[in-house]
Amino acid sequence: MQFYKRSMRCDLHVHTRHSGMCTIPVLRKVCRESYNDPLAVYERLKRLGMDLVTVTDHDSIDAAETLRSKPDFFLSEEVTCKLPSGTELHVGVYDITERDHVELQRRRNDFESLARWLDGRSLFFSANHVFSSLTGRRAAEDFLLFESAFPALETRNGHMLARANGNAAALADRAALAEVGGSDAHAMGSVGCTYTVAPRARSKEEFLHALRMGQGRVRGEMGGLWKLMRDVLSIGRSMVRENPWTAPVAALGVAVPAVILANYCIESVFARWWMARYLRLRALREAGCGATPIAEVAA
Repeated sequence: MQFYKRSMRCDLHVHTRHSGMCTIPVLRKVCRESYNDPLAVYERLKRLGMDLVTVTDHDSIDAAETLRSKPDFFLSEEVTCKLPSGTELHVGVYDITERDHVELQRRRNDFESLARWLDGRSLFFSANHVFSSLTGRRAAEDFLLFESAFPALETRNGHMLARANGNAAALADRAALAEVGGSDAHAMGSVGCTYTVAPRARSKEEFLHALRMGQGRVRGEMGGLWKLMRDVLSIGRSMVRENPWTAPVAALGVAVPAVILANYCIESVFARWWMARYLRLRALREAGCGATPIAEVAA
């Protein structure tokens, strides 16, 4: 008799209060990236049906102190790294140790060293929200790196536009890369809204092996204007609760709708622009034009 083997779910992109301070110039001294309590994140993910739980704080593993005793928890990290072009990228690195964290932080400004070390440790990692301007500009050579140096791309991010997610999925298909998805939740309301499914996996090891083999499936929500507005306002309320003296800063919340709308317009143009450049680059490479296309596409 054959027994049915269930799939396993995990939100592979979640933030907690340990993700550091906001990077927006006006707010970086007073507002956190996230105010999510690690245990509350864990409990919400379990209520939403996640079989495994991880958190991916920016360059931090401090949430492990709270969650390490949970049998279905594994430690991950979103590493802020510098690519050879000088551009910045967020890299999700999954199922790491505290020693791994030290090495990731030591190497994150030297991508070649970082990539060699990740391969040597056989760690699974992904390039996150590659068609977003979230971490700044892109360069044409970055997309060659996404194809060649990464085993996986994040193709469904719960806060990215459908266009940006769709472009990442197309890139992953063309380059035969594995796909991962996660909520990118900085506020509790979005935790678990997007996740990755590994068919027939029964353990963390089988889940990650399935992802390496390209068998993962991304599920759940994508980004939207009202969703992001809700989360930004939620973070603002949490900032004031933690430090009441920041209430005058929170008054800037009246500008949130206009700022988010402008950001969505920028993100849409960014995703469209770089997909067109990426497709042109691939076409020129397939036509045998050598290294010249990078300069042409970047122009």
